[in-house]
Amino acid sequence: MNVLMKENEKWVDEVFDKIHKKLRKTAESSYDKIPYTTVNGVHDNKAETDISWWTNGFWPGLMWLMYIHTKDEQYKKTAEHAEELLDKALADYDSLHHDVGFMWNMSSGVNYRLFGGKASKNRFMFAANVLAGRFNPKGGFIRAWNGNTDGWTIIDSMMNIPLLYRASKECGDTRFENVARIHADTLMRTHMREDGSCNHIVKIDTETGEVLENFGGQGYEEGSSWSRGQSWALYGYILSYIHTGDEKYLNTAKRAANYFIANVALTDYLPLTDFRAPREPYVIDTTAGACAACGLIEISRAVPENEGRMYLDAAFRMLHALEKHCDFTDDTESLLQDGMEKYHDSSEMPIIYGDYFFVEALYKLKGHELLSW
Repeated sequence: MNVLMKENEKWVDEVFDKIHKKLRKTAESSYDKIPYTTVNGVHDNKAETDISWWTNGFWPGLMWLMYIHTKDEQYKKTAEHAEELLDKALADYDSLHHDVGFMWNMSSGVNYRLFGGKASKNRFMFAANVLAGRFNPKGGFIRAWNGNTDGWTIIDSMMNIPLLYRASKECGDTRFENVARIHADTLMRTHMREDGSCNHIVKIDTETGEVLENFGGQGYEEGSSWSRGQSWALYGYILSYIHTGDEKYLNTAKRAANYFIANVALTDYLPLTDFRAPREPYVIDTTAGACAACGLIEISRAVPENEGRMYLDAAFRMLHALEKHCDFTDDTESLLQDGMEKYHDSSEMPIIYGDYFFVEALYKLKGHELLSW
């Protein structure tokens, strides 16, 4: 892997320099915002329109990545300000949901791990208690969403449960990790398929834990393979392995990764929005590729070098392909273009988690410690 890293080292440095040049300006222009996408090149602001929106942790998370690498204080100020804005969401219990891990692990969690502040600790531990409180002990899962979704759980949740692993390490209470592991074990059975693909939404019997129904979710249809959901599985299970050392999570991550790699190899390493959708219309989702690249890098570090080379090579191939879909100019405040929220009723757009995961992948390749998850 060292040879492969050296071949790409210059490229990683050059791309990160371009990102810093762009995001340093954006950190100032979007200081009072929590962006989701851009409108006519300008960041929108979920702090005003939906403070409880599930992606609201990615903006401060992105700022923390840039701060750790550059030590530029503007990134730190913007990250901390966004974290304070999120207090409005913490104050509204009815608006809290299964994505509190996305919202506070990357914001307050990183702040606390860097500086040890009590306010940040309170925020991420409160969020961990909210997430753990959504656990159904008979069904063995963490419930998704609110309202009329009793028994629903989604593959995205694998990216939220690292908040619980972190909480257990922080307070020495194994109940948080126990919830995370039971949930991960359930989704291995209910969401992961034998070929390494996965379901997005599954309804589970709240008394027995048995599968009642599968939904197409944000993919093409029931039984298809939504690529971002696939990336959630790939990355989520390697994170569970990192936090627990349990080999079954590594093996599950590898199965999901092998399926992902086999599919993107057919499309020049740019993932389709759904791997099992019709070939027309031909619609990619760059955000799925960026997230998957992060997971592939971690898998490459968790396996023997000769095996890991395959995963690292695939990550680099995707990142090179994704770079061509980045806008490094000042024409727009977003970085990675051509993301897709879902297969149906959506159109290509820049999305904040695309920017986040693209930068996180490069951040990893620069040798930084994994603090966000």
